[in-house]
Amino acid sequence: MRPAGRGGLRVLAVDDERPALEDLAQMLRSAPEVGDVVLTDGGGEALRVLGDQRFDAVFLDVRMPGLDGLELAAVLSRFAEPPAVVFVSAYEDGAVGAFELDLHAVDYLMKPVSKARIEQALARVLAGGAGGPGVAHDGARDAGGLPPGTTDEIIPVEHQRGGATRLLPRSSILYVKAEGDYVRIVSDTGRYLVRASLSELERRWQEHGFVRVHRSYVANLHRATEIRPELGGGATVVLADGSEIPVARRQVGDLRRRLRM
Repeated sequence: MRPAGRGGLRVLAVDDERPALEDLAQMLRSAPEVGDVVLTDGGGEALRVLGDQRFDAVFLDVRMPGLDGLELAAVLSRFAEPPAVVFVSAYEDGAVGAFELDLHAVDYLMKPVSKARIEQALARVLAGGAGGPGVAHDGARDAGGLPPGTTDEIIPVEHQRGGATRLLPRSSILYVKAEGDYVRIVSDTGRYLVRASLSELERRWQEHGFVRVHRSYVANLHRATEIRPELGGGATVVLADGSEIPVARRQVGDLRRRLRM
């Protein structure tokens, strides 16, 4: 994301429902961080505008006829200098779609959108810095144990008991467990069930310290505090919150090397 210039952030708002688009634009224009807001009525029109103009952020409805928000975000992710993406939707399942497609959204807002949530989203846009959308850079090691310069993707998930979509920093995730066609994400703030493959998450997140320690578990080694040997040659990993997950016997040696134990 380019830093905001003298006039503030340039924002593109995209929604096929004109009243919702106007309401969103009004709140964006009232924010001191925003200098210019351009409106488009759909994904196709938005893509044409984005081909001619540069924006710092795109506030994007998920469900639209033609080119929808998830498809447009996937196109934007291939831009040389992509704008930060903030999804806006009346449907919680859009967050799951964003997760499954690995779309690095800065934030996910549920309609009706409040001014406070707009301000939070804009703060995330500004925090994205040069790393592009969907990341915030820490100047020092954070509570999750990430070293300086490590990107911390925001992961949208739904709580297992229903309710609002939660936005989890990846560094807050302790481990992931396979449960049939789903995975259970265990984080500092709770447990979340997501339709995804454990192998796919391992592939996506391995460069961020997530390691397959068992056929059913991927652990965030940045959050591991102890590896305890068990009878039979296996082991147990103890996480920062005190939870424990098994380590397969064949993984023990590699895990010890990774943890420099």
